[in-house]
Amino acid sequence: MNARQGLLLKREFNAPRELVFKVWTDPAHFGSWWGPKGFSLEVAKMDVRPGGMFLGCQKSPDGQHAMWGKFVYREVQAPEKLVWVQSFSDEEGNTVRAPFNPNWPLEILNMLTLEDNEGKTLLTLQGGPLNASAEEQDAFDAMAPMVAQGFEGTFEELANYLANRQ
Repeated sequence: MNARQGLLLKREFNAPRELVFKVWTDPAHFGSWWGPKGFSLEVAKMDVRPGGMFLGCQKSPDGQHAMWGKFVYREVQAPEKLVWVQSFSDEEGNTVRAPFNPNWPLEILNMLTLEDNEGKTLLTLQGGPLNASAEEQDAFDAMAPMVAQGFEGTFEELANYLANRQ
């Protein structure tokens, strides 16, 4: 993997593409599976359209740690594509620095594509820093393997969630 290409993750889900798209874009579903295993997600706002925003707060299993985050949607093409800019934020949705690293990029551009594969769905997620300084790009590259591992856990939660919806 080229470090500068950012993240490139692929996973097949045993669920129809329409359902996979719905659980990424419907607040009633999204809060039930998004995020690290064991964390809860409170969805404060979710307006999935170009220019719309998702705002949510993730809490650790012990309730000691809470992190706000936001997505600003750029492209929404049901049921095959979502493009959004992801940032850490405060409760109002103002972009803030990541609590774990002062050099973490302020914005990450993510592109999600869903392909129908005989009733299953092939998900591809590509992501990387947007308008990043050299320090921010280096911080992202250094943590990319951990971020990828985190997404594996999130995709596991998604697979379990989808299995219970069919």
